[in-house]
Amino acid sequence: MPAQLEHANFTVSDPAATADWMREVFGWHLRWEGDAMAGGHTKHVGTEAHYVALYNPGNAGTLMNTSYETIGALNHIAVVVDDLDATEKAVLAQGFTTGNHADYEPGRRFYFHDADGIEYEVVQYD
Repeated sequence: MPAQLEHANFTVSDPAATADWMREVFGWHLRWEGDAMAGGHTKHVGTEAHYVALYNPGNAGTLMNTSYETIGALNHIAVVVDDLDATEKAVLAQGFTTGNHADYEPGRRFYFHDADGIEYEVVQYD
């Protein structure tokens, strides 16, 4: 079996708030939460097979100017959905702005940034 991505872990300003909108928008559930081994607090939100770890050390710094110009930074996370239009409505209902819409083989997509400036690509494959 080839390797699979199990989870991604990134620092956010408010793990609870990020987990809440991810559950609303993506239909994910809270898998685990607790104290992080290096201090702070972490929430795992996703599916039974895959999730994102939302970490806050308790003393998080400031936002980076742009991840695309910072070596080692996360550029975006992509999520595949069954209904792109419904998901975009849910993203907009959370107060986020969508953009960079594209329709090309093999699917359609749009992007948005959350309150922490993390970029998400949302894809529907036809």
